[in-house]
Amino acid sequence: MSRLILSAQRQLSKIDDSKIFQGVVIAVILLSALLIGAKTHNLSANAIAVLLLMDVAVTVFFAIEISIRFLACPEKKHFFKSGWNIFDTVIVIGSLVPSGGAGVLLARLLRVFRVLRLISIVPELRLLINALLKAIPRMGYIALLMFVIFYIYAAIGSMFFHEINEVLWGDVSISMLTLFRIATFEDWTDVMYETMTVHPLSWIYYLTFIFLTAFIFFNMMVGTVLEVMSQEHEKFRAEQHGESAEGGEPASRAQIDNLEKELQEIKALLLAKNN
Repeated sequence: MSRLILSAQRQLSKIDDSKIFQGVVIAVILLSALLIGAKTHNLSANAIAVLLLMDVAVTVFFAIEISIRFLACPEKKHFFKSGWNIFDTVIVIGSLVPSGGAGVLLARLLRVFRVLRLISIVPELRLLINALLKAIPRMGYIALLMFVIFYIYAAIGSMFFHEINEVLWGDVSISMLTLFRIATFEDWTDVMYETMTVHPLSWIYYLTFIFLTAFIFFNMMVGTVLEVMSQEHEKFRAEQHGESAEGGEPASRAQIDNLEKELQEIKALLLAKNN
């Protein structure tokens, strides 16, 4: 009996790891997204009936797919240690909620969120999301510093420009919205020229603000995301190398060995040039 279970588990694991199966899952997810979009159009009764039938088929397919992934996992407890597996399970189970009655809104929302399952299926998308989530805490400090700069400039703008245009500079909160408009370059020159009629040197105010926000802080945000993304790429490559390494040798050890070889080659070249 145990042999039959192990054999079935291996077969399911092969199906789960199959590129064809993963491609089919991605295709069904995209089909699910198209079905959601199609329902927003004015369709005939026959077309609506076909869409409902296809939606039921997609829901059944997702239920079978998540069952295969669960049964293919050797340790069932480890399956739910992955946040992506929990996310997929919640979406699939939620999609089984009947569309009628009180659950209609929940069912529609969860069917919309089924498109997000692409993230859990495609490793590259998971990598991007993981990098973004890890970058958010670092970006929070940059955002806090940006808020301080926005607040200071908003207070200055409210003091000097409120008499020129009460709509744009009436108080600090309105001034911050105006500064956000300037930071996004949305007709900011109109705002600047309006204040320059009264304060000719007010262009200094706008240019310094744009330099700080649009150039410095924006590049700091991008740099933070790129740094975390680079770390995630290195981690992903290490995991991939670790899975394919023979003898269970850790990927980090292999990377260190490669780096040491490269350093030795570089040192040899430098010594040869000096001699």
